[in-house]
Amino acid sequence: MEAVRTATVDDAERLGRLSEEFLAGLVSRRGGSLLVGGAAGPPGGATLSERLPGVLGDAERLVLVGTIDDAVTGFALCHLEATSRGRRGVLDACYVEPGARGVGVGRLLLDTSVAWMEGKGCTGVDGTALPGDREAKNFFESAGFKARVLTMYRSLD
Repeated sequence: MEAVRTATVDDAERLGRLSEEFLAGLVSRRGGSLLVGGAAGPPGGATLSERLPGVLGDAERLVLVGTIDDAVTGFALCHLEATSRGRRGVLDACYVEPGARGVGVGRLLLDTSVAWMEGKGCTGVDGTALPGDREAKNFFESAGFKARVLTMYRSLD
């Protein structure tokens, strides 16, 4: 049975492996290395498993794990931002390992994240899909998301 729960420190090792898979998948896509701070890893250099204790104690952040029969198969990471129009929620990551996709874990993670952000008074939610990532774009659109900005980039190297 699929379920979602708030991550705990006991999930750190599994979240570390899942976040590495997530980052490797991003870096392999067009524009992904820019999003995660280059092939070396995420901005700040710390992995999710290393940052987890601090994130769990932060009321402005949420880490969820998605499970199938109590086995952790995915995660979502989100945070809150102040804007001129109030609070906005940001879905930093929503990842389900490939073998567990298509059964609803990702949608449970997304819906639970959005409900948390709504409960925190957010006026909207941002999520990111890279260019050409039709699967991510379809996932977001199926949950009512719409593109609101395209960021264009040109390397000067």
